[in-house]
Amino acid sequence: MSEQSRGTGRVRGTGSRRRKPTRWHGAKVVAAWTAAGVAVVGGAGLGYAYLALDGNLSTIDIDARLGADRPDDVDDGSQDILVLGSDSRSGDNEKYGRDEGAARSDTAMVVHVDKGHKSASVVSIPRDTLIERPACESDTTGDQVPAEHRAMFNTAYEVGGPACAVKTVESMSGIRMDHYLEVDFTGFEKLIDELGGVEITTRTAINDSKSHLDLEPGTHTLNGAESLGLVRTRKSVGDGSDLGRIQLQQAFIKALMEQTKSVGVFSSPQKLFGLADAATKAVTTDSGLGSVKKLTGFANGLKGLGADNVHMVTLPVEYDPADPNRVLPQEKAGRQVWAALRNDRPIPASATEKSAGDKGDADQVVE
Repeated sequence: MSEQSRGTGRVRGTGSRRRKPTRWHGAKVVAAWTAAGVAVVGGAGLGYAYLALDGNLSTIDIDARLGADRPDDVDDGSQDILVLGSDSRSGDNEKYGRDEGAARSDTAMVVHVDKGHKSASVVSIPRDTLIERPACESDTTGDQVPAEHRAMFNTAYEVGGPACAVKTVESMSGIRMDHYLEVDFTGFEKLIDELGGVEITTRTAINDSKSHLDLEPGTHTLNGAESLGLVRTRKSVGDGSDLGRIQLQQAFIKALMEQTKSVGVFSSPQKLFGLADAATKAVTTDSGLGSVKKLTGFANGLKGLGADNVHMVTLPVEYDPADPNRVLPQEKAGRQVWAALRNDRPIPASATEKSAGDKGDADQVVE
């Protein structure tokens, strides 16, 4: 797709550029659940054939879509990135289920990389969180979509696409997102297959008819389809909610980061190109990351960042008294989380100790 899609500002291979190139502070961690290969493995060597691979990238100009009504752009060396996993069932993704309308953000993480690039904090936002969604512009019709009280978080992407998702997160957090990264089901599966799978150890059996995953306790090397099944599993682990699924995703991220460190991509040009090709086809980025050269620079800036210095939490929430299938942000605790990111400090343990997000017990399923 070489021309701009109507209303979305998405382009292939080209696109408007941000004010100046920046280093890839966050993409290595951003990629940590779905696009880890983009930054950690593929990104580090994408210069191998970036002229050919640039055409794979889809980009969207978030700055142009949102204008100046955004939080201040703090230039202290830290980076904040919104990572979304799209649950569209259209096109190649239709095998994952029937599309019941527009795509939604099935997974959402805010990744904050500290100004020294030595540690990172990842805040998962449950898709079922009821929030104050700001007014957005539809990315399909260009019409204004009014603000909504008690809207599910993932409807922001549904009604306004990436730009509305970014606007919603910025409204919730008071933090300007430096970058945006989106990965879909098909791209995730292909990327894991190119990596050769991801090794995980399960403490208990997982049998989930919805995600089509059936694992006995023990150590497994998951292929792309199985990895996708794991990060989509919710009904058969923990409390059966999206909160439990987030815990599985966070455990998978840790395993994926460890796996990418042991993949010998540079010993095989063919493997390196395969990873780079899969990675660049898997993602949609903001225009500031809209070239392989920029992705390469970002990845090289984060070589020292490993799983041990990435702190993952779920946004503090509580079950909605009016609907147990929905959660509400814990306002005071949430302010602590966002303040920590804004001030480039670790998230205090006290901010999440009373959150329903820490009570799903799914984190005990995968080592």
